[in-house]
Amino acid sequence: MTIKRLFDIPHYALEKYPKTDMFATKYHGEWKKTSTQEFINEGNKISRGLLKLGIKPGDKIALITTNSRTEWAIMDFGISQIGVVSVPVYPSISPEDYEFIFNNAQIQYCFVSDKELLNKVMKVKHNIPSLQGIFTFDKISGAANWSEILDLGEDESTQIEVEDLSNAINTEDLATIIYTSGTTGRPKGVMLTHNNIVSNVLGSIPRIPKKKSLDYKETRALSFLPICHIFERMLFYLYQYNGFSLYFAESIDKMGENVKEVKPHYMTVVPRLVEKVYDKIYNTGSSAGGLKSKIFFWALNLITKKKSVSKPSGIQELIADKLVFSKWREGLGGEIVTLISGSAALSTRLNLMFQNAGIPILEGYGLTETSPVISVNSFEKMRVGTVGVPLDNLQVKIQEDGEITVKGPSVFKGYFQNEEMTREAFTEDGFFKTGDIGHIDTDGFLQITDRKKEMFKTSGGKYIAPQTIENLAKASKFIEQIMVVGDGEKMPCALVQPDFEFAKNWAMRNNLNIGSNPAEIANSAELKQRIEKEIEGINEHLGNWEKIKKIELTPEIWSIESGLLTPTLKLKRKAVKEKFITLYNKMYDHHE
Repeated sequence: MTIKRLFDIPHYALEKYPKTDMFATKYHGEWKKTSTQEFINEGNKISRGLLKLGIKPGDKIALITTNSRTEWAIMDFGISQIGVVSVPVYPSISPEDYEFIFNNAQIQYCFVSDKELLNKVMKVKHNIPSLQGIFTFDKISGAANWSEILDLGEDESTQIEVEDLSNAINTEDLATIIYTSGTTGRPKGVMLTHNNIVSNVLGSIPRIPKKKSLDYKETRALSFLPICHIFERMLFYLYQYNGFSLYFAESIDKMGENVKEVKPHYMTVVPRLVEKVYDKIYNTGSSAGGLKSKIFFWALNLITKKKSVSKPSGIQELIADKLVFSKWREGLGGEIVTLISGSAALSTRLNLMFQNAGIPILEGYGLTETSPVISVNSFEKMRVGTVGVPLDNLQVKIQEDGEITVKGPSVFKGYFQNEEMTREAFTEDGFFKTGDIGHIDTDGFLQITDRKKEMFKTSGGKYIAPQTIENLAKASKFIEQIMVVGDGEKMPCALVQPDFEFAKNWAMRNNLNIGSNPAEIANSAELKQRIEKEIEGINEHLGNWEKIKKIELTPEIWSIESGLLTPTLKLKRKAVKEKFITLYNKMYDHHE
């Protein structure tokens, strides 16, 4: 059968790869498996139940889950095959953003995983006129449960209606709206069609290696990244297409346990996770003491010297592999075929280190607007330090200013209800502007060198719009200047130039001696504590990933003369970071 729409994929999987554990989620300490046939049956019930509620093609339903789980997958399938548009939302955003998204998309029903999310939506429910009902996956007293929709759909006599609607759905119909953080602070709704995502799945399949000796019945992927993120979601469809079982991890914290239980062959990762795994390995190795630590550092030193990826050769490398790196692989379940990394830049050093420890990583690149993969490395064509070769079904063009632009079937239709922003996102000849700067080398590998916009990503792959946060912070009388940092780091921090005059007056009023010149004032523990309190207040208005975790006070005034501000008083971000690099490193306690 040809796959043209998202809901064709499970039917294809049933025909070609029927299995007892298409999906698995852990509830109360036990893995509950759902077979391919059960998955389709449950999805059909959801479709019939929603139709009984009066849902029509084109209506919008929000899906919000703290951790990915089978219910989400069933909902996604049941929603998409009757032409309803799913709006997956990040669990960690603020109630204000929920309100904006729900009103912007005109959400009619919302499905949440747990009590905490239910409370968040309830907080703003009265401001969302379109919202008719909220259902939960967990059983919560006083809340409508998603099983009520399944019960509504028990009667199979209306299945013909579901099939009629399915048959009428076109590949170019809208499948989902995914909201991404905008630079202006308000999320933008990225409209993706069935064809956008399906073409990206089909375009990415040749890049994901299949192990010859592995039977599809035995092949497992472990999913722990948010499924509302298009990176994890596209792979969620790709795994189904390939007949891989998908196990949903309980949470990032329980990853270690889940990896050992599931022994996955595939995992989608972000650089932050690779860093976490490495930090854990490093701490275990360095604190083992005695001979064990000596062997660990000796082995580490061996592979750190390697400038390219190769299998262990020579007696030393073989010994190191047996004594040290086989343990790294065991720590990831012992059966990894590959990790697929995206969403932010992975350090070349770590990438090489893992590859040479026998843990292959395929690094790729893309955006929500491109469904998401633009390019990705593969086993056949790999160059560490690049994001691989663009997919065969895409055209990538580097503009004169170095901006990466792209055209092809997986490029989105536009921003929901925002024609102006949609127009600005494309060149005159129809290429989507990524906002990233890069180049393509002679062998066709794409390399990202810079960000055109000021937005940056943490190593967890979350976007941060620094200006929005800085503007909030500058409302404080204590803060004259602030620069939010954290590009490629695990969390946002900030360099702060206090308002030295205001700080002096505050100290006098409170009988504190904080010194009189900028260097002394910036060194005051009391002032730092007081400004941290201001930051706490600002953090309350931010999503979890945007919250500023640490600050350092700078010992001088940022000015045009000192080269830290432009003539129009904008921050020269690079200059500020370079000038205060010691403070920056202190916040992130960098160790090599």
